[in-house]
Amino acid sequence: MDQKQIAVVGGGTMGAGIAQVFAQSGYRVDLVDLNEEILKRSIGRIEKSVRKLAEKGVLDPSKVDAVLSSVRPVPSVGKMAPSALVVEAVPEHFELKKKIFQELDAAAPKESILASNTSSISITEIAAATKRPEKVIGMHFMNPVPLMKLVEVIRGIATADETYERVEALTKELGKTPVEVQDYPGFVSNRILMPMINEAIYALMEGVASAEDIDTVMKLGMNHPMGPLTLADFIGLDVCLDIMEVLYSGFSDPKYRPCPLLKKMVRAGYLGRKSGRGFFEYGS
Repeated sequence: MDQKQIAVVGGGTMGAGIAQVFAQSGYRVDLVDLNEEILKRSIGRIEKSVRKLAEKGVLDPSKVDAVLSSVRPVPSVGKMAPSALVVEAVPEHFELKKKIFQELDAAAPKESILASNTSSISITEIAAATKRPEKVIGMHFMNPVPLMKLVEVIRGIATADETYERVEALTKELGKTPVEVQDYPGFVSNRILMPMINEAIYALMEGVASAEDIDTVMKLGMNHPMGPLTLADFIGLDVCLDIMEVLYSGFSDPKYRPCPLLKKMVRAGYLGRKSGRGFFEYGS
């Protein structure tokens, strides 16, 4: 099997970013999504990002065409090329991920590693839906993927050392920094980040300060580059709520209870930047 052939399942922002960083590192990438329009937008997003990196001198301009030609849009899991690694990057819902991993388990060669970009869902539980739990692992990239250096590499209870070592080496090859994390809800990043965002939303709901002032306190007082409410808008309030629900159910601890204001805003469709309105308003 060609070790330089990988696949990414899910053509959203994260999937496109993951496909891009692999292509920039010399891999051929099948970007898989059932929605033709999403695939078209993803390829456009990758092209825009790659050209911008070249303009800034981060990427050799002579390599732009090779990088772009390395990403192939694919309409289904059944049509992707045999891949040494498949990275799932679909929305943060367990039943959807379970279904995709069952499809991948049936379609991918037995030696393929199956990775999930999940930001909070149990790798152990995802792996249990397959017949190769020892080859299932978490690769939690940070957004925006082409710029952020961290990747949480998450071991499920059955993840083999060989699988971990291969993914750790791949992560370094991408120019990223891997951090080994055990399989607990939210891992490290979101177990710490999301309760902070949730508490900022409680402070807003209780009238402690305005959204602008809450963000100012955290930027100027705690030296955060972005305030928690702006960050929540950037991540997507629906994603924040999904992760808080995973933490709340996973630990059965009331300290992870999602703020009612967060729930209300998601119900209203105020999802942040992607919807044009969250804790702040955004232009088209």
